[in-house]
Amino acid sequence: MSFSRGLNASKATFTKNRTPDSVSPFSGLCTTCLEGCPGLCEVGKSAFRGREVLYPQPYGTTTFASEKDYPVDFSHFNIMGTAVGAQGIEADSDKAIFPAASVESKVGVENPIKLKVPFVVPGLGSTKVAADNWEDLAAGCAISGAILTIGENVCGMDPESVFKNGKVVHSPNLKKRVQNFRDWQDGYGEIVVQSNVEDTKLGVLEYAIGELGVKAVELKWGQGAKNIGGEVKVRTLEEALTLKKRGYVVYPDPEDLYVQELFKAGSFKEFERHSRVGMVTEESFLARVDELRNLGAEYVFLKTGAYRPADLARAVKYSSKARIDMLTIDGAGGGTGMSPWRMMNEWGVPTVYLQSLLYNYLERIRKQGEFIPNICVAGGFSLEDHIYKGFALAAPYVNAIGMARAPLTAVMVGKTMCSACDDGKVPADVAKKYGTSREQVFNSLHKLKGIYGNDINKIPAGALGLYTYFDRLQTGMQQLMCGSRKFALEYITRDDLVCLTREAADVSGIPFIMDADNEEADRILSRSSSAETYSFEQYKRPASSK
Repeated sequence: MSFSRGLNASKATFTKNRTPDSVSPFSGLCTTCLEGCPGLCEVGKSAFRGREVLYPQPYGTTTFASEKDYPVDFSHFNIMGTAVGAQGIEADSDKAIFPAASVESKVGVENPIKLKVPFVVPGLGSTKVAADNWEDLAAGCAISGAILTIGENVCGMDPESVFKNGKVVHSPNLKKRVQNFRDWQDGYGEIVVQSNVEDTKLGVLEYAIGELGVKAVELKWGQGAKNIGGEVKVRTLEEALTLKKRGYVVYPDPEDLYVQELFKAGSFKEFERHSRVGMVTEESFLARVDELRNLGAEYVFLKTGAYRPADLARAVKYSSKARIDMLTIDGAGGGTGMSPWRMMNEWGVPTVYLQSLLYNYLERIRKQGEFIPNICVAGGFSLEDHIYKGFALAAPYVNAIGMARAPLTAVMVGKTMCSACDDGKVPADVAKKYGTSREQVFNSLHKLKGIYGNDINKIPAGALGLYTYFDRLQTGMQQLMCGSRKFALEYITRDDLVCLTREAADVSGIPFIMDADNEEADRILSRSSSAETYSFEQYKRPASSK
């Protein structure tokens, strides 16, 4: 099995092999490297553009994800249905219909946050693609009843931020992002402000809680796309100088006079802004959680990335001790920001493996009688079957699924299609099949019209795309749940999955398909009478100590 495609060439970095039909499988170089080649591959392009080729392009208007084909992913599991019984509703064919399945969820220990849909859009911070789509994301999440997280470095990157004694006291950008969500919030979902190393130094959460009235905050250890801090590129010398003064690592050094000369001469066109990596200790983590609660935070979350298993164990244990409201784990392979391309492909624990470890660790602390935090799982989710499997693989501990790339896609397409409708430029294939007005193109608009009336015209264009996408996911989940006879998320269990390969079974602990239901099938076949009383007791979720 080949786990990677395009080892030395990718559309993400605008590189290719000169001889794509003849490539060395271990180096990714063309089998014959020819003198005189202008440097088409990553090695060749790196010979004249160097560190620039670390990153996928074009940055700012795109999102990125790994090309790596992991040995086990969610496609190696199938969802099981059954012909008998129902959970969460009366076992009556006239009542147990798929629209009756509830996908609502809750997050939080005290006074939980209610979710109409069990989705969290995590950590969209200072990247250009997040900023350009924020208003639409915020409105879309709010009207859908989901959680949206303002990611790292927003205050530090805000050119209009005001600081006193090194702490932020005013950030129009952060204030606007919070308000964009609140303008549409209707009792469901929540807006969350995240904090990394630089944010902590700048007092971002203190400002968010004290001045903006933010209820939910998130400490960030990392993400699935990379094992270093957040990165962006800036295109002006003035911005690079400002960011360095605010405490960021900026490369090349904008204060170096020779660097300034090179930049002005056009030798390079961008500066890199890097965030620092955190240094986690149990004592500092517990102290910070207490500090945030004392400041007035109603909900304290933790997000961690695809680090080694020992770090996942730390996240679980520390979160249990601190009794945090939600722990988000983010598997390797995804990414919305400027993550180094090879790092995105080749580091970390992929989602299925990470979630399988998570289940084992949570089971262990449950058996020890310790507190179990609410869980959000992220890392490559985009459609309803992934979401169902995400809930089932670590059931009963999953409360929400985190997605960023897919919601951004829905927002960007929503903006594009609304603009096409308004400008009379709907693509011919769409116009022929559906029509040319927003009402004809967006098939969920009638639902929003019933809720918002004439105010529907105030909903940002991208939010229509996100709401419609989430509506599809909700319906797809309801159909899958109905087929499994599970009419609320709380009834989904690991027994709702089977593995299609022995390796998937070994990784997850979920039975191989030919071993599933063996004992129950044997009991059915061994009965002398055909009469049977079905019970879901054999599939009952284990109690959790929350």
